Amino acid sequence: MRRDLANPRLLRVLNERRLLDQLHEHGPASRADLAKSTGLSKPTVSAALAGLAEDGLVHLVGEVSGRPGPVSSLYDMNAASTHVAGIDIGRDWIRVAVADLRGTFAGRTDGRNTARTSAELAGLVGELARAAAREAEVEWRTITCAVVGSPGVYDPVRGGLDFAPNLPGPPDLADRLRAALGVELVIENDINLAAVGEHAHGAGRGKANFALVSIGTGVGMGIVINGELYVGARGAAGEVSYVPAAEEPATAAAAQSADSFVEGGDSFAQGADAFAQGADSYVHGADAFAHGATEAVTSAPGVVRAARAAGLELETAREVFAAAADGNEVARSVVEAEGRRIGGLLVAVAAVLDPEVIVLSGGVGRNLDLLGASVERRIAELGPLRPRVVASVLGDSGVLLGAVAHAKSRAWDLIFDARRH
Repeated sequence: MRRDLANPRLLRVLNERRLLDQLHEHGPASRADLAKSTGLSKPTVSAALAGLAEDGLVHLVGEVSGRPGPVSSLYDMNAASTHVAGIDIGRDWIRVAVADLRGTFAGRTDGRNTARTSAELAGLVGELARAAAREAEVEWRTITCAVVGSPGVYDPVRGGLDFAPNLPGPPDLADRLRAALGVELVIENDINLAAVGEHAHGAGRGKANFALVSIGTGVGMGIVINGELYVGARGAAGEVSYVPAAEEPATAAAAQSADSFVEGGDSFAQGADAFAQGADSYVHGADAFAHGATEAVTSAPGVVRAARAAGLELETAREVFAAAADGNEVARSVVEAEGRRIGGLLVAVAAVLDPEVIVLSGGVGRNLDLLGASVERRIAELGPLRPRVVASVLGDSGVLLGAVAHAKSRAWDLIFDARRH
């Protein structure tokens, strides 16, 4: 027998965790039902429930009658015994939710991201977090774990965020967030958390292998393999904004747009040479290096640049898609070109990962009703791979839902680590 399994305290905690996992997944149950479903003996179940009840982690919720024998008590996990927080730091909005151990939101606060420095951003996150806790009627200091979703890749050794050019100030945001929040804190890439949210609540639910590709103010991907989030050796798996891009406009209007982007250039490939040589190009070398070649042309700002170069005086990608939906032919050509770029990226994803489904999210990616035809045409042009592509249904809450799900999982680990000692 392994020495650790001979430890009575560890065995007790493992049994408690098994019961709580069962209650979490399936809801209220009697001691007899729990013994049957977990394979534990009735005395073991009774002892574990007594310990969990004493610490407020389970409680009686009713009785079952009408069966042969005595009336049975029904137990359930006490989801309100502990609260967690999920935080989504976006370029324009910061969203915070406080939730119980089942992931049910008890309080939520959204606020505009007006910060210009990392200190301002951390302070704003702290204010919104405490406002969400007040709405949930819990003290912020009692939060067991908070998970922050942020652009970039968190380096736990250095304690900083890499690949996060859209965040303000010097790369000290992680330290400032820890100081501002003052609770157990996990920092994770926002698109990775969007994939976690999609796995728990959206189109990735029940899928062992899928990818979420987000196209909005930036471009990124979250990967789930064998039911688990995959982040790679250094956390940079899914940084598809740095995949080399190739502009292949589908219409004359789009081709003229590309010409205006790169003075004297006839293609994105020539444009790459142009900006490397210092010529005026819409993809400046510094911007492409910081944000990635694919993000420079495929993200919402790239869509707006394409629209303006084609003669449309529009301010946002949303306006471009709205104009395309209203029948504006120039806007449609811009959307067509965007769909082709996305289709090329998705073929690369399918070739490497072969996912069951690719979920498109983000302010641009969710417009699959307008993008779908050009995405499919481009995929068909590039070979035999035919990934199933669907739009996310989680809207702007995907990262927040993923952050809460991750925080909930982390909270369980913290609770049972404490019970072992």
